[in-house]
Amino acid sequence: MNAVTLAAPPALGPLLLRGALWAPFKRPAPGAAYPHTRLLLPGVRIDLARLAAYERVCGYPTGAAGLPVTYPHVLGFPLAMRLMSRRDFPLPLPGLVHTSIEIRRMAALPADAEYEVSVWTEGLSAHRRGTEATVVTALCSGGRPVWSSRSTYLARHGTARQDGGPHGTPAAAGRTGAARVAGGALPVVAEWRLAGDVGRRYAAVSGDRNPIHVHPLTARPFGFRRAIAHGMWTAARCLAAHGSPDAAEVRARFRAPVPLPGTVVYGADGGGRFELRDGRGRVHLDGEVRDGR
Repeated sequence: MNAVTLAAPPALGPLLLRGALWAPFKRPAPGAAYPHTRLLLPGVRIDLARLAAYERVCGYPTGAAGLPVTYPHVLGFPLAMRLMSRRDFPLPLPGLVHTSIEIRRMAALPADAEYEVSVWTEGLSAHRRGTEATVVTALCSGGRPVWSSRSTYLARHGTARQDGGPHGTPAAAGRTGAARVAGGALPVVAEWRLAGDVGRRYAAVSGDRNPIHVHPLTARPFGFRRAIAHGMWTAARCLAAHGSPDAAEVRARFRAPVPLPGTVVYGADGGGRFELRDGRGRVHLDGEVRDGR
């Protein structure tokens, strides 16, 4: 894998424009070629004002000594965007849907530490609704790995099978989620009313201005009647409510879109499992937190 060291985080505006310009020429397929490049950004220091804004939007307490377990995703996002906006990345950037994330935090991440961030594409795979790319983000501090994640992103397109569910979720998975809720939903912890500007507020602190999240008019060309919440905002909001140990393993699957504005129910079982669902029992997100020691 070719390693490229950057001197500064890439500017997101030009990357979004480049991704939009190349989108009509992309031909997503599980067997497509993809860039075998690892981007490195050393000497990363945390912008404490931006961190506090992120914590407020996602429901984390502000001023804590350590980073929220989801925050390194924001640090790696500009590098991921640089990879996914390239001409040789086979999935079109506009409308790309985040379908899952797995996080491993080895220890508490001090907000005043210096980090090296690296991002690369692990591979492509077939999905019932199109093609998924797996993108890995890793943080090191003092030469030691301290955090990593694996995210899957879906480009929806015609496939041999057309029986997928919404938001890139296979129909069978959607039925399984509905049955589990009907037979034993996780205990309700809270009900959250989500404002219509949640997508725009999260975009401002994360840099993720995917058009499906920011306004109904820009979401409609991608098949959504309303803007939908970022998957990483829903995961962060649930984890802010749930909590996680310093050494933690987190998994979250984004099963169905969360329309904005809207009302959702947060449930947890006290043993590490959590979920977000609507008033009819449909699961938007489910996940799990484990002790990573």
